[in-house]
Amino acid sequence: MDDTAQALIAAKRAAGYQAADMVQDGMILGLGTGSTVLYALERLSLRVREGLQVRGIPTSYQTARRAYEYGIPLTTLDEEPVPDLVIDGADQVDIRLNLIKGRGAALTREKCVAAAGLCLVIVIDEQKLVTTLSAPVPVEIIPFAIRPVMTRLESLGCIPVLRDGVKKDGPVITDNGNFIVDCGFDGVDNPKELETALAGIPGVVESGLFCCFTEKTTVIVGSKKKCKIITSADIVP
Repeated sequence: MDDTAQALIAAKRAAGYQAADMVQDGMILGLGTGSTVLYALERLSLRVREGLQVRGIPTSYQTARRAYEYGIPLTTLDEEPVPDLVIDGADQVDIRLNLIKGRGAALTREKCVAAAGLCLVIVIDEQKLVTTLSAPVPVEIIPFAIRPVMTRLESLGCIPVLRDGVKKDGPVITDNGNFIVDCGFDGVDNPKELETALAGIPGVVESGLFCCFTEKTTVIVGSKKKCKIITSADIVP
């Protein structure tokens, strides 16, 4: 493993561990999906073995399996509809704390848990903090409507690409039984407006734009040296 890869792992681990250390005894946690969140789970597992009492709401089967392996007790939004703290990752975060999420195809459940939680903690490495969102925007679509939805997406000025599976033939299938389309825009200058437009297309379940949670969002940016913490108070009007 080269130095760059090792530095990236160290940054992700630092961010994930710091988020896990924010957890207090008795909390209900939203547990996101992705490589940086796995480091948070790793640290949480140690704290649970030391006596920390928590329960987690996983946003994907992958996270549920890993939490089970780590001995982190699980619950659901039915049982605990208001999580105290949600720990999740992001593909990109802009300077106003708007997010693009969904590379793990768990964006719909992640958005449900983020909306329900009192506090959203996003763990990322430095490469994912940007001035303007530019990564492809994942959109979850019901299979029945895939063709008309892709036509509507094109009319918004993007190049929509149906995400293919890895080590399987055919498209990625989400935990909800739907398809993922990755929408390539030439920069996302108004993410909130785009999120609203995507939500208004019949057949779209959710998009990977998270623009409505900035006031309760804390971003932990990991690096090789130390973590940087950004909150809504740091946003310049």
